[in-house]
Amino acid sequence: MTVTTTSTTSTTSTAKRRNGRKQKSKSKLGWNLLGLLVFATVGFPVYWMLNTAFKPAKDAIDPNPQFFPRTFTLDNFRRALEISDFWGPVGRSMIVSLVVVTIGIAVGMLAALAISRFAFRGRKIVIVGILAVQMVPLVAMIIPVFLLLNDLGQYDKLTGLIITYLTFILPFTVWTLRGFIVNIPKELEEAAQVDGCTPTGAFLRVVFPLLAPGMVATSVYGFIQAWNEYLYALMLMSQQNQTATVWLGNFTTKNGTEFAPMMAGSTMMAIPIVILFLIVQRKMAAGLTAGAVKG
Repeated sequence: MTVTTTSTTSTTSTAKRRNGRKQKSKSKLGWNLLGLLVFATVGFPVYWMLNTAFKPAKDAIDPNPQFFPRTFTLDNFRRALEISDFWGPVGRSMIVSLVVVTIGIAVGMLAALAISRFAFRGRKIVIVGILAVQMVPLVAMIIPVFLLLNDLGQYDKLTGLIITYLTFILPFTVWTLRGFIVNIPKELEEAAQVDGCTPTGAFLRVVFPLLAPGMVATSVYGFIQAWNEYLYALMLMSQQNQTATVWLGNFTTKNGTEFAPMMAGSTMMAIPIVILFLIVQRKMAAGLTAGAVKG
């Protein structure tokens, strides 16, 4: 009788384990299918950009588009480089983006450290204020920003554009870096100070190396925001000082839009972002994981 009961219990346990594995397998399959659907939705515009960039111009305006190009050509890239100055706008965009990221990370790191590590009056108000600033639509500030830069003599200057970009990239940087700093135990700094480090030395030797992945991830997103910004670059810069995103508007003429060369120009504009992401992808992934725990 005991043997029969034990055998029945063992069989029931085995069946439960099998059912559990089947349910996990179905759940995993469902999540994988969902992931593929999201990937296809997000990746299709990129594929269509590349598809249009390498197909003949007449095929780009075909009312019956082909999902797979029948012929490949580089004429669109030559046309994109000939239609207007390309390297000038790209160089200006690169300068603005790099300067904005550098200043934003330097100032944002100090501000995030102060908010995360020091208790002072109005600390919560500062945090709420930083969050509130990010909720203001950029288009709502275009007229005040234009008038202010005009009064300061910074209209149609890269310095004025850099200052403008800092107004919405710096709050994002401070808020993001604060989340990374909060995840670093304060006891590590205290232990370093017990061993003889000054507060500055403890930060540089303990906190800063742990904060590096978060700084890389924040820098990449800040760079992308500055690189892709269009509205302020259009309103605050003249034709001679236009940035790369505004340069794409040259493909829209009185005769219509040249879609194939425009997609070729967009492809060339995306190359710096792709290269930057490939260089820092490991640090970026580590930073995103570190900042997703709490804070």
